[in-house]
Amino acid sequence: MNLLQELGLDRAALSADLARARVLVVGDVMLDRYWFGDVSRISPEAPVPVARIGRMEERAGGAANVARNIASLGGKASILSVVGDDEAATALERLMLEDGITTLLKRDAAISTTIKLRVVARQQQLIRLDFEDAPSREILADKLEQYQAVLAEHDVVILSDYGKGGLTHVTRMIELARAAGKPVLIDPKGDDYAKYAGATLLTPNRSEFKEVAGSWQNEEQLIAKAQALRAELQLDALLVTRSEEGMTLFRAEGALHQPTFAREVYDVSGAGDTVIGTMGLALAAGLSLPLAMSLANAAAGIVVGKLGTAVCTQQELFAS
Repeated sequence: MNLLQELGLDRAALSADLARARVLVVGDVMLDRYWFGDVSRISPEAPVPVARIGRMEERAGGAANVARNIASLGGKASILSVVGDDEAATALERLMLEDGITTLLKRDAAISTTIKLRVVARQQQLIRLDFEDAPSREILADKLEQYQAVLAEHDVVILSDYGKGGLTHVTRMIELARAAGKPVLIDPKGDDYAKYAGATLLTPNRSEFKEVAGSWQNEEQLIAKAQALRAELQLDALLVTRSEEGMTLFRAEGALHQPTFAREVYDVSGAGDTVIGTMGLALAAGLSLPLAMSLANAAAGIVVGKLGTAVCTQQELFAS
């Protein structure tokens, strides 16, 4: 029995619902560059490996990877973000258009598009180089106006916070989404969750949640801390992803836990993007939070078996 049969979902009907679902993703986008090579010697200049690069890849990362996951699962994704007016922004937009994503990118000539450059040799990351700037207040104000303009065209809003400054107006964005009757899901960053108050769902990972709520000794303490935070922030739900322990959904009705779906973990980077992207798309398609979590858990289990900021396709998910 596959996942859809276990959940009592019809494949054709779900596929049609996903195709109609429209999700607006707002947040920090970045260009992930991978340089693949081989290492056979140590540099005579310093005790560091010399990587001879044989292949290069570019992928849309950050909030753009959330949108990629939505599109790969058969949904309609729009991405609203601030980028530089540079070659990296052009490459990023091209990649997203190739994936069928509607791009609403504000170009800011005063900054550089965020780039994460990874050098990989023998399936191991040697180094990561980050290039980034914070967007200006003026361009962020323009983005907020555009957010208001396109909100009605979408079923669900996902705010993907990577701490790069793109969600300066996150509190106002939540207010506008809720006033418009749109569920708003947030992948949080940092230790100040007060700004996320009133959201439909937050999806922190285990370490992010611990940074805000403190450590716990057992499951009862975890549940108490999660429910206290959910109530304090007036959230509909809180989803804590717990790596090899699976994920737990906390609602007023109680806690619902699912064990990990991963068969083999290769790379966990981007798994959080897959979780929130799948959750948002499933809710936009009319599924309940528990059903959305089941799909997100399965999708995350698939992407951690891939290298880098990968996505789960609808075919892979339905076959799981």
